[in-house]
Amino acid sequence: MKKLRIEFEETVALVNNFTEPVPADILLKLYAYYKIANANFDNPGSKTPLINAFKANALFQAKNMSKKKAMQSYIDLVAKELK
Repeated sequence: MKKLRIEFEETVALVNNFTEPVPADILLKLYAYYKIANANFDNPGSKTPLINAFKANALFQAKNMSKKKAMQSYIDLVAKELK
């Protein structure tokens, strides 16, 4: 799990420094995986209700995912879509 956490954090850093536009559906999946991987189930913090609804929906769709699966899914999605 420690190796996975390190790879996950490195991938998060890569995404945070990514300068190309990323499709909204990919961003929403990454958001949900990130929140689950970090056990952060706070309400979405956007001031735009529509954005909050999309984020809440993304979290709902991934709600049964374990932290480990969320980290791996985040890494896999970045490898597939952003690298």
